[in-house]
Amino acid sequence: MTISQQHTPVIIVGAGPSGLMMAAQLLRHGVQPVIIDSKQGPTTHSKALAVQARSMEIYRQMGVIDKVLNDGKRGGGVQFNQDGEEVASLSLANVGETQTAFPFIQMYPQSKNERLLLDFITLNCCPVYWNTSLLSLSQNSDKVTLRLQNGEDKQTITCDWLVAADGAHSTVRKKLNIIFNGDTYQHQFYLADIKIEADFGDKVNLFLSKKGFAGFFPMPDERSYRVVGNLPDEFDKKDELQIGEVLPHLRNVTQQQIIVEHTNWFTTYRLHHRMADKFRQQRCFLIGDAAHIHSPVGGQGMNTGLQDAYNLAWKLAGVVNNQLKVSVLDSYERERMPVAKELLNTTDRIFKMILSRNWFINLLKKYLLPVVLKWVWSKPNLREAFFKRVSQTGVSYRDSAINLNLSHASQIKAGDRLPYLKVFDEKREVETDLHEWCSKPGFTLICLGKLKELDLFTIAKWITQNYGASLNFFYLPPSAKNQHIFDAFAIKENQKKALIIRPDMHIGFLNDVVDIDMMDNYLLNVVGVKPIIGHGS
Repeated sequence: MTISQQHTPVIIVGAGPSGLMMAAQLLRHGVQPVIIDSKQGPTTHSKALAVQARSMEIYRQMGVIDKVLNDGKRGGGVQFNQDGEEVASLSLANVGETQTAFPFIQMYPQSKNERLLLDFITLNCCPVYWNTSLLSLSQNSDKVTLRLQNGEDKQTITCDWLVAADGAHSTVRKKLNIIFNGDTYQHQFYLADIKIEADFGDKVNLFLSKKGFAGFFPMPDERSYRVVGNLPDEFDKKDELQIGEVLPHLRNVTQQQIIVEHTNWFTTYRLHHRMADKFRQQRCFLIGDAAHIHSPVGGQGMNTGLQDAYNLAWKLAGVVNNQLKVSVLDSYERERMPVAKELLNTTDRIFKMILSRNWFINLLKKYLLPVVLKWVWSKPNLREAFFKRVSQTGVSYRDSAINLNLSHASQIKAGDRLPYLKVFDEKREVETDLHEWCSKPGFTLICLGKLKELDLFTIAKWITQNYGASLNFFYLPPSAKNQHIFDAFAIKENQKKALIIRPDMHIGFLNDVVDIDMMDNYLLNVVGVKPIIGHGS
C-alpha cells in the first residue's frame, strides 16, 4: 500500500502501543499523522500485561475506558511465596481509592491495547501502513526525508516531524546514531501464557527460592496466567526450548504441582535495561521502548511508553496547528527523561535483588523481606506512596520550564498531575470530578473561590477574544459539598485560586489570585501559546 501524500506534518514509525497512542492523541488534537510499521499487523501475543491507573485515566479522557474495564481483569494484589509457602500477601483493594477513579491494576494485555487504539485511529480515518520498512532518513532545519519500502515498492516521503516508536531495536534511533546506554541481564528468561489446573486467584503470585524465581500474573480468562521466570544455567545455550522442558524447574521453584492444560504462547529471551542519551534530535523524537527499556518489575514498561506519547502529542499538535511556539517541544525530553531514568534505576535495583544468588541476600529475602513488606503495608501513608509510584499517578514535572507556580500551597504545585477530586455540580445536582472537566482537548482554566458576575463575564470575554476553544473554562464557588477541594488546594475563606491545566492533565499554572494579566503571561510567555490573531505577539 503506497502512501498517497508526498509530504505530511507527522510520521510515526512503529505501530505498537506507544506509536498507536501517539497517533490517537494527535488525532484528538486535530492532526492527521502517517503511521508505518515493518510488521504484517498488530501483535497477537499478550506481551505487556498491566495497565496502570494513569494510563486508565488517559483511556477515560479518550472515551474508551469501558472497553478496557469490560475486557480486562483487576489485579487483586501481590502474594509473596518462599520455597512454596506464602510469606506475605498484600491486597490492592482500596489502596488508591482517594487518588484516582481506577485504584487498581488492570490486567489488559498489550494485544488488546493495540486493538483498542487501532480501532480508535481507524474510526478517525487514520490507516496504519503495515509491512512498510524505513530504509534511510535524513533531516535538515526544515524537514525530515524518509526512504520507505513496502514489498517491492520504494518511495520517498517527507514530514515536518518524525516520532520513533519502533521499539528496543529502533531503526530510527540507530540511523540517528543516538547512543543506547545500559546493559543486558546475565540470565535468560522464559515467558509463558498458559491455562493451568490450579487457581491462584486474582493476585500476582511471586515465588522466590534458591533455585530462582517465577511470577504468575492473572489474565482475563479463567485459570489463565502469564508466567515469567529465570531459566536454569544449563538451558542458557539451548535453542528452541519447549515449555515441557521448563516445567520441572518451575515446579522446583514453586513447590507446586503445576499442570498445564493449554499453552497460548511460550518464548525465551534476555532482558535489557537501557536508555537513549537523548530523546530528541532536531525534528526527530524517541518514545517508548525506542527511548528506554527496563525490567518488567511493577508492570511499568508499556505504561511509560503511553505516557511519553501523551506528553509529546499535545505539544507537537500545538506546533503543527500553529497554536504553540516551537520552543514548547524542548520540554518533552526535559520532562520525560528524568521519569525514565528514575524508573530504570528503581526497577534495576529490585530486579537484581530478586535474581541474586548471594547467600546473604537470600537470607534477607527469606527472613527480613516478609517482615518489612507486612510492616510497610500496615501503614496507610506508605501504602498510598507505593500505589502512587506503581500507578504513575505520582509522576510530576515541577521543575519543567513550561509550568509556573505562584501559590503558597505546599502539597499541590504546578507540574503535579491534577488530583482526582469529586465535584458536586450545584446547578445540575450531579456528581462529577476535576478530571471530567478536562476531557476536552486544549487547556482548562479552573477558578476556585467566590467571583462576582462581572469578573466571570470578563474572564469569559478574555478567553473568547484571545484563546477561543483552546482554553476551556470552569468555575467552582465555595460550598459545603465541595469543601474538600478547597482544603486540598489550601484555599482559606474568601481566598481565590486559578489553575490552568495542561492538555495532559498536569497543572501548568497555579496562582493564589485570579488575575488575567498573570494568566495571559503564563499562556503567552511560559507555554508559548499563540493567541488568536490581533492579540499580543
